Amino acid sequence: MELNDILGYIGALVIGVVLGLIGGGGSILTVPILVYLLAINPVTATAYSLFVVGFSSLVGAAKNFQKGRVDFKTAFYFSVPAFISVFSTRKFLVPAIPEEIFSLSDFTLTRDIGIMLFFAILMLAAAASMILDKEKTFKDKEKSGGVNYSALIPLGLVTGVITGLVGAGGGFIIIPILVLLAKLPIKTAIGTSLFIIAVNSLIGFLGDLGNIQIDWTFLLIFTGISISGIILGVYLNKIIDGGKLKKGFGWFVLLMGIYIIWKEISS
Repeated sequence: MELNDILGYIGALVIGVVLGLIGGGGSILTVPILVYLLAINPVTATAYSLFVVGFSSLVGAAKNFQKGRVDFKTAFYFSVPAFISVFSTRKFLVPAIPEEIFSLSDFTLTRDIGIMLFFAILMLAAAASMILDKEKTFKDKEKSGGVNYSALIPLGLVTGVITGLVGAGGGFIIIPILVLLAKLPIKTAIGTSLFIIAVNSLIGFLGDLGNIQIDWTFLLIFTGISISGIILGVYLNKIIDGGKLKKGFGWFVLLMGIYIIWKEISS
């Protein structure tokens, strides 16, 4: 086993530990670890990420379900259109993207580079959400009022496309939507978001079956290590205040996003 392989599996553990410690965000590292440490091409990496994120979120969703923090009615309105769009994106849209999108001077935008650049932009947005502590902001905005279920449908469609393209759950997008439109308390929004991400990601992964070659042995080992990390992170959360680590992790994700943009453009 080479050094990069060892670092990749350590990365899987880190993903889980971060998820267990701060309740989210760790999965944003899955694609960079798969691509840059384990040399997996971006299309396959985003598919694997959907599987890892799906099962990792399922663990978190089960924990929140036990505490009564999953709103299934809201999840239904948001997730059904998201399921359709994420499956369609993985099954039809991603395979339809040409290998070479366009060339400009000495730079050629390939499908792989395009996916990684789009993913890096998503990382920057996720980092901003963690650094600015958007969950606290939305908690302050919790209020009663009419629930706008109809607006959840198109937003679910868009979120599904984003999830399908980059293989990330997009909790930082879903949670504000659930708080502002579905009027859910922040803790219920987080639990419901994890449920949506879990099912959304796993259905998206189903769209890849038949399109790409899946290394099931590697994928199950990687996912198992990540879930073990979640269990470790939940234990460490009793000792370490995960909330205080969130902003620091946000800065790390920000630097990673900038690095990916630089690497892909300069390569």
